[in-house]
Amino acid sequence: MTRAPRRFGLWFWTFILFMLVLTGLFGRLGKWQLDRLGEKEALIAAVDRQMAEQPYDLPAIDQWGLFSADTFAYHRMIATGTYLNDATVLVFTNLATPNGSFSGPGYWVMTPLKLDSGGIIFINRGFIPQSSSATFLGAPGPSGTQTISGIARAPEPANAFTPGPDKAKRIEWVRDPVRLAALAGITDPVFALTLDAPAGEAGALPQGGETVVEFPNNHLGYAFTWFGFALITPLLLAYWVWRQVRPRPET
Repeated sequence: MTRAPRRFGLWFWTFILFMLVLTGLFGRLGKWQLDRLGEKEALIAAVDRQMAEQPYDLPAIDQWGLFSADTFAYHRMIATGTYLNDATVLVFTNLATPNGSFSGPGYWVMTPLKLDSGGIIFINRGFIPQSSSATFLGAPGPSGTQTISGIARAPEPANAFTPGPDKAKRIEWVRDPVRLAALAGITDPVFALTLDAPAGEAGALPQGGETVVEFPNNHLGYAFTWFGFALITPLLLAYWVWRQVRPRPET
């Protein structure tokens, strides 16, 4: 019995090229995930450092347009002014891992603070359960001059799936100062970030001190996955090529 030589057409070389390109792509994706890992670890370290720093004074109103929101995000800041309790807006949330007693579906109590230095900043006074919403919208709230030392948060972006505000109940869905001001009827200049108030007395509402500082960091696992694909793809290709080029008995 003789064995006939094999001939390979364009499809053979095209498939090899395709698999090699896939190998390179998987390797690049793994490298990209390692780069993202480094960036994420640097971000986490920077935020940890910022949270431990002494609080910053809120900049003067004439400087608000000179910086981006990231400049002060996750920094502790101090703001002094008077609450505009009648303009409080509730922002829907679901507090899954609370630091205090209350959790589940509810709202952030976002009250504008009229600053002594001019302008408005929205203060996230804390979390309340859904059942308490009517109470807090109708309550008089803190009066007199307030000095808040809290954590600055960049605006939460809305997307195509974010509902419009519920004007009747004064409920919003993202903590965006522009949207909050529009719902509250605020026409004064508004600071580009919100401020999370610290925790108050245990069991008191609103439940402050619920700032979530978490950054998902799964990049190392993703990198191993892509590098695994980059390793196994050429092995599969080599096996396939061997199956194609090995001599077969002539019938």
